[in-house]
Amino acid sequence: MAEVTDESFAAEVIGAELPVLVEFTADWCPPCRQMGPVLAALAEQEADRLRVVQLDVDRNPATTNAYKVLSMPTFIVFRDGEPVKSMVGARPKRRLLEELADVV
Repeated sequence: MAEVTDESFAAEVIGAELPVLVEFTADWCPPCRQMGPVLAALAEQEADRLRVVQLDVDRNPATTNAYKVLSMPTFIVFRDGEPVKSMVGARPKRRLLEELADVV
């Protein structure tokens, strides 16, 4: 799964052709680590409709603060450069797919 940074966020997320699911994550966050395999499977399954990336909140404070992310993991879906959906907390793949159905 791709990782984005403060420097690459505009090109990789804002300028993306497909909708992008960004996981705001941290190395010290157990629920974030738990989401790793779920997001990898989602990225593979939905590759033609959705891009999935991660942003480390500790190494990328500008983007984290810009979107007022306070809890990890936070998921924000961007479409056409705009945030269209935000979700907080780990969840199973099935529920994540249900929650994404209206934005992809």
